[in-house]
Amino acid sequence: MNQRCLAILELLNREETLDVNDLAARLDVSAVTVRKDLAMLESKGLLHRQHGCAMRVSPNDVGYRMTFDYETKRRIARKAADMVQSGEAVMIESGSTCAMLAEELVRKKRDVTIITNSAFIAGYVRGIPGARVVLLGGSYDPDAQVMSGPLVGKCAEEFYVDKFFIGTDGYDPVQGFSNVDMLRAEAVRAMAQRADKKIILTDSSKFNKRGVVQLMQAKQVTHVITDGVPENCRASLEQNGVEIVLT
Repeated sequence: MNQRCLAILELLNREETLDVNDLAARLDVSAVTVRKDLAMLESKGLLHRQHGCAMRVSPNDVGYRMTFDYETKRRIARKAADMVQSGEAVMIESGSTCAMLAEELVRKKRDVTIITNSAFIAGYVRGIPGARVVLLGGSYDPDAQVMSGPLVGKCAEEFYVDKFFIGTDGYDPVQGFSNVDMLRAEAVRAMAQRADKKIILTDSSKFNKRGVVQLMQAKQVTHVITDGVPENCRASLEQNGVEIVLT
């Protein structure tokens, strides 16, 4: 993604709605160029377009979360993609960094199969040649575009993979990894039973934060890929045998 698109996302996070002509003037480019950028960003689910304006997506939408610290999340996704071999099948859950990982895999690896409970991820990579996605069934959340509930676990029982990539809303040494959605946490724990390696993808802002729902204990996780980790969290993770991978 170019710097102009990143600037558009930053402006949208602050202002919620942007006029195309005003945006063109602020970025010192033509309205035609802005419309092309907005069309690309809309195709990725990062904004909505309507009547000459760009509008921020719902705060509950994965696309909204992707717009924050975009480049940091992209680096984490690239590092995670390095762990995957061409021809491999992996599980990926519904986090924003996980969606970027899915794109990295289908663009840079051959014959990778992505098993996910995220309809957003399925749509995010749908136009990329060679994308192979298995979408697990469940109760559909239209805002988060994710499947959850006990049916996700039932569907996941049909598969077994080496690696499962997971997002998180927080980590502290006492509670472990957590998030804010009980149904999402239930789906993640069910999917985790069908993988050898449980790999957390998180930016450094999530450390020493605690969500309302426990996701996984540190001892249940094999790797954490992040841009940085405070010393108290590093010590806790390493004591539980977690390998920390820095971008």
